[in-house]
Amino acid sequence: MSQKWVYFFGDGKAEGEGSDKELLGGKGAGLAEMTNIGIPVPPGFTITTGACVEYYNNDRNYPDGLEGQMEKAMEDLEKSTGKKFGDDEFPLLVSVRSGARVSMPGMMDTVLNLGLNDVSVDGLAKSSNNKRFAYDSYRRFIQMFGDVVLGISHNKFEKILRQMKQDKNVEIDTQLDAEDLAKLVEEFKKVVSMETGNPFPQEPKEQLKLAVNAVFDSWNNQRAKTYRKIHKIPHEWGTGVNVQAMVFGNMGDDCGTGVAFTRNPSTGEKEFFGEFLINAQGEDVVAGIRTPEPIKDLQDRMPEAFQQLEEVYRKLENHYKDVQDIEFTIERNKLFMLQTRTGKRTAAAAVKIAVDMVEEGFIDKETAVLRVAPDQVDQLLHPMIDESTSYEAVAKGLPASPGAAVGKAVFNAEIAESMREKGEDVILVRNETSPEDIGGMHASKGILTATGGMTSHAAVVARGMGKCCVAGCGSLDIDEKAKQFSVAGHTVKEGDWITINGTTGEVIIDKVPLVEPTLSGEFAKILAWSDEFRTLGVRTNADTPKDSATARDFGAQGIGLCRTEHMFFEAERIDAVREMILASCEEGRRRALAKVKPFQKEDFLGIFKAMAGLPVTIRLLDPPLHEFIPHTDEDIQRVADASGLQFEELKRKASELHEFNPMLGHRGCRLGITYPEIYEMQCEAIFEAACELGAEGQTVVPEIMIPLVGHEKELSELREMVERVAEESFEKAGRKVEYLVGTMIELPRAALTADEVAAHADFFSFGTNDLTQTTLGVSRDDSGRFLPLYVDKGIYSDDPFVSIDQSGVGQLVEMGVQKGRSVKKDLKTGICGEHGGDPESINFCQKTGLDYVSCSPFRVPVARLSAAHAALKNK
Repeated sequence: MSQKWVYFFGDGKAEGEGSDKELLGGKGAGLAEMTNIGIPVPPGFTITTGACVEYYNNDRNYPDGLEGQMEKAMEDLEKSTGKKFGDDEFPLLVSVRSGARVSMPGMMDTVLNLGLNDVSVDGLAKSSNNKRFAYDSYRRFIQMFGDVVLGISHNKFEKILRQMKQDKNVEIDTQLDAEDLAKLVEEFKKVVSMETGNPFPQEPKEQLKLAVNAVFDSWNNQRAKTYRKIHKIPHEWGTGVNVQAMVFGNMGDDCGTGVAFTRNPSTGEKEFFGEFLINAQGEDVVAGIRTPEPIKDLQDRMPEAFQQLEEVYRKLENHYKDVQDIEFTIERNKLFMLQTRTGKRTAAAAVKIAVDMVEEGFIDKETAVLRVAPDQVDQLLHPMIDESTSYEAVAKGLPASPGAAVGKAVFNAEIAESMREKGEDVILVRNETSPEDIGGMHASKGILTATGGMTSHAAVVARGMGKCCVAGCGSLDIDEKAKQFSVAGHTVKEGDWITINGTTGEVIIDKVPLVEPTLSGEFAKILAWSDEFRTLGVRTNADTPKDSATARDFGAQGIGLCRTEHMFFEAERIDAVREMILASCEEGRRRALAKVKPFQKEDFLGIFKAMAGLPVTIRLLDPPLHEFIPHTDEDIQRVADASGLQFEELKRKASELHEFNPMLGHRGCRLGITYPEIYEMQCEAIFEAACELGAEGQTVVPEIMIPLVGHEKELSELREMVERVAEESFEKAGRKVEYLVGTMIELPRAALTADEVAAHADFFSFGTNDLTQTTLGVSRDDSGRFLPLYVDKGIYSDDPFVSIDQSGVGQLVEMGVQKGRSVKKDLKTGICGEHGGDPESINFCQKTGLDYVSCSPFRVPVARLSAAHAALKNK
């Protein structure tokens, strides 16, 4: 017996049901479920998603049994409707629509009025007693079939239609009479013959097969593939095909069609929301040919049909216990439902609807939390482009930090700061940013770079600041000296207004209106409910008291990564650090470090106060030296002036310290071992700050993290140093504080020998940014040039710097946890790379048994929600 490929629905019962989305696709499952619960649905049948998969596996040929099952289903459909397919008296017409497992609105193709030909059109005219309607349906069918099935440009038909309306001196299609439409049919058929070399197909069974093929083929059209890539929908799923008896909204003024939501999908308000058109078919609503009317006006136009629609939409929302996106047709005042699916909604609406439905008794709190997608939450934390605004993007880069920003383009950090001081909004445009740009980055509304990836300097700093960033926009030709950039035939000079959209990566040469985020009461509730369900801790990556306070306000449970090198980017501090690095002896280094220590201590005091008793993991200095070595004569002279050292000596030393690959060079614990006085100074600052606050009655929990450890002896030696400095500081202060010493696992060797390393560690923090670089042999700053192609080709399913490469890097994390805990059962483990704010990576951390994740302050709410999702999904 051949496999079942076709499922019938009609006469109040269906072979499938609402839970069969994988088999029937979302639309097919919705039609089956509506039929089974007594909602008026035109009868029809669904061809399974599996048939689509087999169609591709069989070189675009139907699987065995499909054609026979389609013929049998068509016979059942004829019996159900009392009409005959292709009949010259009472013809059955059908629609052919796609329907994937998940909603992909507008991505795939539809054909309406299938079954019409030169004979059946007269039968339709007679049976409906409406010649105009019959020829209107026929011309629509030829145009849709020509476009979707035969590949003829839609505009070739539209041009003829526009000319007809112009000749008749009318504005809209409904003003054309039956004779006009009959002429259009003949003109449209001529277009088909000219474009294809064949007459328009007249045999309904041939029309049906060609249309089903076209829907299958549309699964792999470019827009569908792009949509799936964006929304991480597997390409191998395939689409269902729904063949359904036509009902007509274009038979006259007692007919119509519309699309609606059971609640407002933009705001979440509990109101019926949508649009309709009188005397129209479905594509008229979405095509924008005519302006639809608000759904509430249907009550005045067709009170009987509106009452039916109200009963149905309430029944559907009560049944599905979620917002439904519905499509309907009214034929001679009788309502027919053509679709119901879960309604897509904005983040603000998702949060409000979820909370409201709990309070209305529809759903429980677990369901409400799972209804809000973590990726959406970013929308609530940053200014966004007003969705009602139309605009044209001139370029697209990487969406490196969400939100949107409007400002005047500037190409120099100092100018950005000076313009900001004058009250002007600016966007810093650079080929790539460096630590010297930090002031200008802070002063800017957003950052735009031509190079760099999702974890480049610009991206990481922007996310940490909560600023919008578009990185790696390679189509920009930036001339920083001339203070301008060129793209797509446009030249933008300093002071010109631009808008960047860090959520989509778009660059717009214009001022586009933005809407400010609001953290509503409902949002706070969803996050509080999330905290009830999650088992992962959520910390933050924060380097300043301000960032620490922001993260705490967002619900962070401590700091998982304080990058001390980020504390030195201000001019006064960076000069002292440069003096320390360029010093030729220990005495010179200690002299420079004495200038740095007060800044360090001040920062630690502020961070400890902001965290108020929560743990603070402080990574000792881990600067790739090239970020701190002065590169210009001007910078070298400034260090010379501050230190009293000779310009030429400093220039020679800077040249000597040049590294070919600084990311794998003299950094991290290697710096602490060769120049221990650096780490000694930092530990003194930490313990002195902790003891001072302890004397004031505050609880302080410092966790000192040694970076870039690859060998257990590195950690052993540096731990001894930390413990020695701690004892010296405690003796000096006359009091002690509890503290931990651990390491960042960011080298494969550390993960492979984690049992040896754990002997000297109180905690492991996986630095997955560098662990990804060192495992894959890929520079995160340069990967933007080729990783998008790798993702397109399916080499990686996602950018591994955005979402953990679970089978590679993830395996090292799992190994590190298992080996570490084999030595220390209660070893605390966390993750502090950029992946700490990625929902997929957080789910991986949950399954791996980590204790916490750490992310930038503005991603803390995302991580809280993601951690709840992970706990609920992995029960």
